[in-house]
Amino acid sequence: MTFAFVVSILLAGMAPTAHTATACQSASSDLHDSSKRDSSKRDSLESDSSKTTNLDVSSILVLGDSISAGYGMNVDDGWVNLMNQTLRQRELAYRMVNASISGETTVGGLKRLPDLLQEHEPSIVVIELGGNDGLRGYPTTKIMDNLVTITELVKAAGAQPVIITMRIPPNYGPRYTRAFEQVFADAADQSKATLVPFLFEELAVDAQMMQDDGIHPTAKAQPLLVEGFLPYLLDLM
Repeated sequence: MTFAFVVSILLAGMAPTAHTATACQSASSDLHDSSKRDSSKRDSLESDSSKTTNLDVSSILVLGDSISAGYGMNVDDGWVNLMNQTLRQRELAYRMVNASISGETTVGGLKRLPDLLQEHEPSIVVIELGGNDGLRGYPTTKIMDNLVTITELVKAAGAQPVIITMRIPPNYGPRYTRAFEQVFADAADQSKATLVPFLFEELAVDAQMMQDDGIHPTAKAQPLLVEGFLPYLLDLM
């Protein structure tokens, strides 16, 4: 019995017979069961889709300081967010997770890393730390120990570590500045991590590419950082 026929009976003031009531209840029950099946099916498909997405997309964790946290600019203009856009445009199944904090040191990054690894389960971890250690004059041996320990934790979690080389201003003296820069190469060599060279070499000579402090790149420089760093990530994917 169709819904239109039932409505016509009611509008005509006719009381439905027992047979009619039974048919209506049956039709209502069938519609309810069908709705439940359709809803269950949609939930199942959505769940499967969610699982597929989570399985197909790998995380790239960025453990950094102000250079990666977008100091002095909108964070959306920073290199991490721009790299995320690049990965999507290339239809690569990776997403950047920015765990960078302005002022972070290798000590702070080391303390936060275990929880970050457990939460995000990354396949690649970018280590952009050490700059603040150098600016505070920390012993280079301690900086290296921290970087190596960080890479060991990353590898133990099944991820690939990437170390970005940093530099400090020359006013810290040639002996310390040379030892500081060498720390990153030595840590990468000891831990078999991928080493990314200092990316600000060409930016430092262009006033429009560096903020007034002479340490942090401007928003205009961020696409160049993406361009310089992307090949190293692609080799690990």
